[in-house]
Amino acid sequence: MKESIETLAELLAIMNPEIHMNLKTAVELGRWANGDRLSPGQLENCLQAIIAYEKTYLPETERVGYIDTSALKKSHCDDPDHNHNADKTQNMKWVQ
Repeated sequence: MKESIETLAELLAIMNPEIHMNLKTAVELGRWANGDRLSPGQLENCLQAIIAYEKTYLPETERVGYIDTSALKKSHCDDPDHNHNADKTQNMKWVQ
């Protein structure tokens, strides 16, 4: 058996939903299932693996960090045709 994974493709080839959930749990708790703490390097590698797996296999709405903005209040600035410079135009009156 190969001792290390050298490419993202190799990692994604062996990952499955169970491994994905185990990595997410380890990151959430800061510990492996056996109770050992994740080192900073392990934490970084787990996060990268989670992100790569989710980008490859999950729709955007199911990925870690997704925020549904559909219910947020819209403003006139959200309109792509809105001219921000028009909001700043004012006549100035100088007082002596």
